[in-house]
Amino acid sequence: MRDQQNEVFSFEFDEAQDERLDLYLSRMTGATSRTYLQKLIKEGHVTVNGKAVTVKKEKLKLGDVITLELPPAEPLEIEAENIPLDIVYEDEALLVVNKASGMVVHPAPGSTTGTLVHALLYHCSGRLSGINGVARPGIVHRLDKDTSGLMMVAKTDLAHHALAEELKNQKSIRRYLALVIGNFHQDEGRIEAPVGRDPKNRLRMAVVTGGKPAVTHFKVIQRFRHYTLVECRLETGRTHQIRVHMKSIGHPIAGDPLYGTKTTLFPLDGQYLHAKTLGLTHPVTHELMTFDSELPERFKAALEKIERRDHSGI
Repeated sequence: MRDQQNEVFSFEFDEAQDERLDLYLSRMTGATSRTYLQKLIKEGHVTVNGKAVTVKKEKLKLGDVITLELPPAEPLEIEAENIPLDIVYEDEALLVVNKASGMVVHPAPGSTTGTLVHALLYHCSGRLSGINGVARPGIVHRLDKDTSGLMMVAKTDLAHHALAEELKNQKSIRRYLALVIGNFHQDEGRIEAPVGRDPKNRLRMAVVTGGKPAVTHFKVIQRFRHYTLVECRLETGRTHQIRVHMKSIGHPIAGDPLYGTKTTLFPLDGQYLHAKTLGLTHPVTHELMTFDSELPERFKAALEKIERRDHSGI
């Protein structure tokens, strides 16, 4: 919900175990930095059960209602930054970038530097589409901060229109690899469940009545004792769609800070979701193009560690 100036979010603490306010907000907001959240707490932008809280170590208990007020965003002055990029393809109309896990796509409160947009502005000398405004130049679609993999970026408005239309008409190919918790009984399946704002946490998405139609196809690639590697193909592209759909069927993505489980068999640094394959029609030549990317080393290392644990019987 919104007022005229600020964004206001409310959600209910539903964990059985008490948790520090700043740690909970950091976990639940995902991409927002903890330092920024601690600043908001200190400045009185957070209430618990209607009372202002200014102590970051405040303990939350089951049933507490937390309200987070985001002050008006300051005008963005985005400067190009010389940040290395993994460019898979580039021409005068578009780029395909292999985004690293941990990189935020575009500037937002708490992430005002070091984003993909900052890197793109430097690499392209500012020559990017302007349809999404100054904060998101060239960004046709996005990946979550902790999701790695392939993204398309438009250099011109014409390319942006064409690529966005293809996404809207569900003609693009987007396949992900996800390491999820638990085992599947079936080898493949289709999840059709509407996705919208979680009524208990407005910063999180959920399967909700009246949400936007969302369809995810999945196929088992490899089974482990406690985990499964699955390929997910998007038919629609809702916010957090794969993460929400996997959680809805009881198989949250391993390491997911927002939708996953708090306990794991071994330490996990971020979620294990990778946009592996991207297919599109070139906006100028109309050529069908498909790109593929390797799993990040941290993802490969996690799979190897799981295999070793399974073989050792732990």
